[in-house]
Amino acid sequence: MTTVAEILKSKPDAQVHSVAPSDSVLTALQRMADKGIGALMVLQGDDIVGIFTERDYARKVVLHGRASGATPVREVMTHAVRFVHPSNSTEQCMALMTENRLRHLPVVEEGRLIGLVSIGDLVKSVISHQQFIIEQMEQYITGAR
Repeated sequence: MTTVAEILKSKPDAQVHSVAPSDSVLTALQRMADKGIGALMVLQGDDIVGIFTERDYARKVVLHGRASGATPVREVMTHAVRFVHPSNSTEQCMALMTENRLRHLPVVEEGRLIGLVSIGDLVKSVISHQQFIIEQMEQYITGAR
């Protein structure tokens, strides 16, 4: 069973990107585009106050005809942030994501944000684990060492 800690270690860029609640949506979108990511943590100092995702932009800005440059992130971010701990398993994360229709989960340890896992990170981990099991079974069946 793979843990969130193991997934974070395997990520080439485990840095968590963020914006302030007062930043404009346009600033957030530019940061997401520059980093090639689909979500930003919204931080007030070190405190998590929300998460801003592509889905927030599509549903709360574009569909309502709001101007990205004039809309602060605080007005459209998701306030109720679900998070996981480094010891959580991929299965626990996937269940939480499926149940709550989420694509990103912040990772918190001792009250401090240490990472962010996406559904893509979890799927990659599951596929890697399955490939390992398949290879082990093939070796067992063929008698290869």
